[in-house]
Amino acid sequence: MKKVFVALSSLLLVACTKAGLEVANLPNAFSDTKTIKDIVYGPEPWQKLDVYVPAHSSTESLPVVVFFYGGSWKDGSKDMYPFVGEIFAKQGYITVIADYSKYPHVKFPTFVEDGAKAVAWTYRHIAEYKGNPDRLFVAGHSAGAHIGALVTADKHYLQAEGETPSIIKAFAGLSGPYDFVPYEEDYIDMFGPPENYPNMQVTTFIDGKEPPMLLLWGADDTIVGKSNMDKLIAKIETEQGVVESNVYAGVDHVGMLSGFIWFFKSKAPIIDDITDFFQRYK
Repeated sequence: MKKVFVALSSLLLVACTKAGLEVANLPNAFSDTKTIKDIVYGPEPWQKLDVYVPAHSSTESLPVVVFFYGGSWKDGSKDMYPFVGEIFAKQGYITVIADYSKYPHVKFPTFVEDGAKAVAWTYRHIAEYKGNPDRLFVAGHSAGAHIGALVTADKHYLQAEGETPSIIKAFAGLSGPYDFVPYEEDYIDMFGPPENYPNMQVTTFIDGKEPPMLLLWGADDTIVGKSNMDKLIAKIETEQGVVESNVYAGVDHVGMLSGFIWFFKSKAPIIDDITDFFQRYK
């Protein structure tokens, strides 16, 4: 049995393979979490989201997490991440997982605009699914953390949707590239020209008035450098905003999602740290 566990763990961590994600998502097929799929949140064909509602008999509305997955702004699908909806449901949260546009079909900032549209839709409609719009949180991993952080910090994205970042109670980012300069050709094309780079950096928009932020990073991450988190923390502290952070020993970039998955004995209490943080800003 131990060998099977190790094999399954390796399958997911090596490359987030399709087979590994299918194993990670097995519990969702048998759980009593209600899943509403492919809800349209905008006019474009990719603007669809899934809502995960925990089974509960209470008439009280539940807190809500909008989660943005990673994939280098190029890859990924909401259909790969039921395990995220499942783990938050076990913590008593309704979870919204939205698809967004990808490069090379679009360039920055279109995918961030999609993120803002998904958050605005959630704020306006989540009560229909027993969610409390006044307890709305945003979280993301990798490129998804970048999208979520920009929606949280740069006011103009939600203002374009008729809302403000004040609808977000708090943000949690896992291994986000919050402050970097593109150097590979595809990323230069995605975010360029160079005079546009400040607009993709979350630090540009920190003024101390943004919602509280929890920034998490794995010490074995070789994909997104710790400097991204450190620079964002420094800017928030300089502007006297609210920020907390944690670095998890022995955890790499993909491993930051291990705490969300049923067959892992996580090296870090990531989901507990996120929900504890959200609980303080409910």
